[in-house]
Amino acid sequence: MGLTRRAFLERLGALGGYSAVYLGMEAMGLLNAPPANAEPFELPRQAGNGRSVVILGAGIAGLVAAYELKRAGWDVTVLEARDRVAGRVWTIRGGDRIVQTGRADQVARFSDGLYFNAGAARIPAAHRTILGYAKSLNVPLEVMVNANRASKWDFGGRAWSNREVTHSLRGRFSELLSKAIDRHALDAEIPAGQRDNLRGFLAFYGELNQRGEYEPSGRTGYAEHPGGYNATGRANGGLTLEQIMSQPAWALPLVFEEFFDQQSPMFQPVGGMDRIAHALYEQVRPQVRLNRPVLEIRRTGDRVRIVHGPGRQALEADYCLCTLPLNLLQRIPSDFSPAKQAAIGGVPYVPGGKVAFESRRFWEDEGIYGGLGWTDQVTENLIYPSGGWHSDKGVLVTAYVAGWTSQNHPAEFTALSHDERFRISREVVERLHTGHSRELVNPATVSWGLTPWSEGIGPAHPDWFSNPRPARYAELLRPEGPIFFAGEHLSYLLFWQEGAALSAQEAMRLMSAHAAERRLAAA
Repeated sequence: MGLTRRAFLERLGALGGYSAVYLGMEAMGLLNAPPANAEPFELPRQAGNGRSVVILGAGIAGLVAAYELKRAGWDVTVLEARDRVAGRVWTIRGGDRIVQTGRADQVARFSDGLYFNAGAARIPAAHRTILGYAKSLNVPLEVMVNANRASKWDFGGRAWSNREVTHSLRGRFSELLSKAIDRHALDAEIPAGQRDNLRGFLAFYGELNQRGEYEPSGRTGYAEHPGGYNATGRANGGLTLEQIMSQPAWALPLVFEEFFDQQSPMFQPVGGMDRIAHALYEQVRPQVRLNRPVLEIRRTGDRVRIVHGPGRQALEADYCLCTLPLNLLQRIPSDFSPAKQAAIGGVPYVPGGKVAFESRRFWEDEGIYGGLGWTDQVTENLIYPSGGWHSDKGVLVTAYVAGWTSQNHPAEFTALSHDERFRISREVVERLHTGHSRELVNPATVSWGLTPWSEGIGPAHPDWFSNPRPARYAELLRPEGPIFFAGEHLSYLLFWQEGAALSAQEAMRLMSAHAAERRLAAA
């Protein structure tokens, strides 16, 4: 019996956790990506006609909503629990304080001009909505090097290059297929006239010699690089099939850059991932109130009443747009219906986290300019900095933990002390770049499970990894009278800024229609 899609996703989840399942569903066409030709969003001018709206949360969804609603004539107030905007799009710079629940505060010591993207890491070219805001608000972008064959991987206690693993896999699989053709094992599937064509393709694709055997000729890199005059170079030998099959955790890294939202080119705002959020903030700064955690969400007639802030102040408005994550929203007293309360409750979030160090850019000495490194350790992922080439220093992200190589890693990482995370990160870097871990200085770490007002990266509940999503999700999309909902968790683009922005636009369409109906009814 063939492997069903459900069984495949279950196996993928066992290996790579939540992130692998989500990316796998996307690759299989089980998630609804936004259409490439989506019309630019614009509310009718003066659609608000002075009506008031309170927006809960100044992350991407809240800031997009505030920006668009203000332009459309709404009286906007944004309540944000933190002392900063952008939510999980968090860029840390020198002097910034890092608060983690139950841990000692850290103060980032990065040199001037350096920064650590502790939250969102990249923007796909396909995410036209968030890129559109960057363009309209004049936020400069640069390429984020997501895929780099020179980047290093650490599996089984040994370092490999991306190109060694990737091209060895192609070569060994091509050799197996070529042998199967020669032994007539595929005669029923391949017409006789096509076998030589396929054999020829495999020879080129997989670096096969005339005997149909894998014979690396440089794609895996060089033990001795070619040079001038008689320096012919010596290619690396490549991995054996046994070595490849001994590392099942390679599955996700090997196909990571092939997923729709991870394909080149990827982008990042110049100066930090939070630059788009701050550009939106500058448009609505007078409307945003920081350090105002939401304490109650109430209805008062056909309006809303929000209790917030240290002094339990009350704010009334015609409408509310709630962008708070479900794991926090379920703890806030409200007048939501039993159906809404049930839909909100019991949704765990992926804890995840990151580690970063400042360092001399020693990786460039090895020809590594951006890209991702991978490890089977709890730290999972490295991000070599994109940009700033040949400058003295950079910030190396030595851990990006989201369940990439094991579903257990996010919880394990969160439980580690800061010093333990730094130690493991240094050990991985030392295996990848022998002698250079001592150059890592000024470390900083974030666990999203311990970050106040976030407490996770995004939903880890099975309902968010199915298509179509069940009744719980449909209920969350429905307004509660004058209260509407948005956030990346209310999109099929989980964990992405694009999902947050698009869900906010959908909520605004509904809210504007509701306001128009009210005006007609009152006329």
